Amino acid sequence: MAAEVHMPVPMCLIENVNGQLIAKQEALEILSDITQPLVVVAIVGLYCTGKSYLMNKLAGRKTGFSLGSTVQAHTKGIWMWCVPHPQKPDHTLVLLDTEGLGDVQKGGKKNDCWIFALAILLSSTFVYNSMGVINQQDIDQLHYVTELTDRIRSRSSPDQDELEDSEEFVRFFPDFVWVLRDFSLELKVNGKPISADEYLENSLTLIKEMYLPHICINKFPKKKCFVFQWPIQGKKLGELESLLDQDLDSDFVGQVAEFCSYVFSSSKVKTLSGGIKVNGPRLKSLVVTYVNTISSGSLPCIENAILALSHTENEAALQKAIAHYDQKMSKKLQLPTETLQELMNLHRTSEKEAIKIFKENSFKDVNQVFIKQLETVLETKQEEFLKKNLQSSSDCCSALLRDIFSPLEEDVKQGVYYKPGGYNLFIQKTQELKKKYYEEPGKGVQAEEFLQKFLQSKDDVINAILHIDQALTEKEKEIKEEHIKQLTEKMEKAQEQTREMQQKNEQLLQQKEKSHEEHINQLTEKMEKEQSHMREIQQKNEQLLEKKKFHEEYMKHLTENMEETQAQMREMQEKFEQLLQQKMNHEQYMIHFIDEMEKAQVQMREMQQKEEQFLKQKEKCYEEHMEQLTGNLEKAQKHYKEACQKREELQNESRKLQEQRHRLKENSFVKS
Repeated sequence: MAAEVHMPVPMCLIENVNGQLIAKQEALEILSDITQPLVVVAIVGLYCTGKSYLMNKLAGRKTGFSLGSTVQAHTKGIWMWCVPHPQKPDHTLVLLDTEGLGDVQKGGKKNDCWIFALAILLSSTFVYNSMGVINQQDIDQLHYVTELTDRIRSRSSPDQDELEDSEEFVRFFPDFVWVLRDFSLELKVNGKPISADEYLENSLTLIKEMYLPHICINKFPKKKCFVFQWPIQGKKLGELESLLDQDLDSDFVGQVAEFCSYVFSSSKVKTLSGGIKVNGPRLKSLVVTYVNTISSGSLPCIENAILALSHTENEAALQKAIAHYDQKMSKKLQLPTETLQELMNLHRTSEKEAIKIFKENSFKDVNQVFIKQLETVLETKQEEFLKKNLQSSSDCCSALLRDIFSPLEEDVKQGVYYKPGGYNLFIQKTQELKKKYYEEPGKGVQAEEFLQKFLQSKDDVINAILHIDQALTEKEKEIKEEHIKQLTEKMEKAQEQTREMQQKNEQLLQQKEKSHEEHINQLTEKMEKEQSHMREIQQKNEQLLEKKKFHEEYMKHLTENMEETQAQMREMQEKFEQLLQQKMNHEQYMIHFIDEMEKAQVQMREMQQKEEQFLKQKEKCYEEHMEQLTGNLEKAQKHYKEACQKREELQNESRKLQEQRHRLKENSFVKS
């Protein structure tokens, strides 16, 4: 399935077979082909409370997820529907409909807890669906939130503090949306209208018996509440998916539209730690990892899931980088190359592109295992190309020498050069053939070495021809000696040119070494600047900690003021009791006093709400600043590592230049 093609109907993602959770392969294959970022919306709640109806609305369809109109739960496990996001181009909306909580046919609550946990782990927006007003029973159902800290860990290290691990885990909570179905009351407090969000906060504040779930709910990064009236009266509720909007209550239709609009506009892309956006293959990896962990009886671990995901993607990025290198080299490289540098330049260019592709497609390469593996593979491939280049050059040179010098060898066999002046004629012919050999392209790096070896193999023939010439007349000998003298002068001149070339090469090598040393010094200065920048970031972190301490002192001061206000309330209550004892029946005064008491209580609640809002704003500001500083620190560390790698590359090139210089000196010595 292409990234832009989506599912016409939902299918089962995680099957529940007698309490055993199994990831369905067909659904996983669909996720594998979705390369777009995913916005994942999951819904959880009691069975037969209309969850599937809302998910069908989010999908823009009247039918899809099974609704069910009886007391028997329809949805089993977790069902998935992937559709184009209606408001975010190039994004996919993934809807997860879960089996109902509290189904008596399942027996036990362990299965409910795992379904609840998976819905939170996989979603970016978590919808909790309940009936009527918020009451103690609804809060009881949310006890699964508290149990998640016992069933899910954020890190794999078993010796980490449990409280810190729990706090680390809630950082990955999705946004929370509470949907109240068949709500028949007016949203008012003390005669004043309130919003659904205010009703949610007031309800959580009043139910003090379930303090722990209240705290866990507040740790969701974002909370929202919607209330829905009865869609229609009577038995027609069972026909809800077949009814048109004009057949339903207009308020209910508007409330559903408002809910869908909020989910479309406010739901974020599913994101992992480090800002990694989840696409189809990554969601597939998370599903498989979590389900397999639960099935094995172990606790799900977010860190292990991300590491498993990173291993899969880094392996794919590694293969993609290697394939790009192979394709580039096979397309551009023509063996044999004229020079070794030509091959090395093409290798370095292809290597850089391969490393760039790996970095673009990988994440969380712990200890740089995969990047080191890539470097090892590319180094091996470089050595193989060097061997192939040498062999190709050897084959080409051997064939070319046979073709060019075969006429000369045939003339030698026929005795053409065994006559007076034959030696000079042979040398002249040899020079012509050497020139022809040099003019032929595509010989490769072995051209000179093979020519010298070939000529050395003809020393016996040359000596024989020379011996015959030495047996000729004196005049011919004199001519020969003059010719030898000329050859000697040419050889000395060639040696002088060789020495001049050696001096020039040494000067060039010295200039390159000096340039490399200057470059290394520049990199060292840059690394020192990066270290200074990291120290500045550390100082800013310490300043933030001091600001946090100031806010804590400020909160302590607010708490003391509240305690003083409560003491004043107690004093007013004591005065009231004294008035009762004195039997002062002043009705108007009592009514006024009671009104003052109620106003004071309202002021107390307002102060508490302002205090909570102030805390939330400060915590949010602090967390954003810390994330920004953390990002800057990671960038600085990345720049530092890249500088170290560049410095190592320059040192390697410097060593190679020294080796090349040493080889030039040896060649010069051999020629001399």
